[in-house]
Amino acid sequence: MLSGAIYARADGRTTWDGVYTEAQAKRGQELYAAKCSKCHTDTLVGDGTATALTGTGFAANWDGVSLGEMAERTRTTMPDDDPGKLSRQQVADVIAFVLKFNKFPVGETELPSQIEALNPIKYVVTKKGMSWQAE
Repeated sequence: MLSGAIYARADGRTTWDGVYTEAQAKRGQELYAAKCSKCHTDTLVGDGTATALTGTGFAANWDGVSLGEMAERTRTTMPDDDPGKLSRQQVADVIAFVLKFNKFPVGETELPSQIEALNPIKYVVTKKGMSWQAE
């Protein structure tokens, strides 16, 4: 059974399932402003060399990929000028902000920081009857 979302696995959740909290996204926004916006910009569209964290290109690149993979790639390569310096919790908080910015629903449980707990959660662009749209 696919829980109503394209690419969703029966044993996992998707970004449509409210996988982060408002408070976590707020922490992530503050961290993003301090560590990420220099290259990815305040509007997450990227500066031409840094990739966008919103829009159709970002959505297409990550659609169906686990948040564990997203977190691990972020943790080991970002920030570009000091890779690997963000804690797993900081990465989870920034991902929560990116999810909120991309209009995925807020939930009641924080996005976990452990890769094993993030792996079953898929970044899914569309949900049956809904489609992704950024501002």
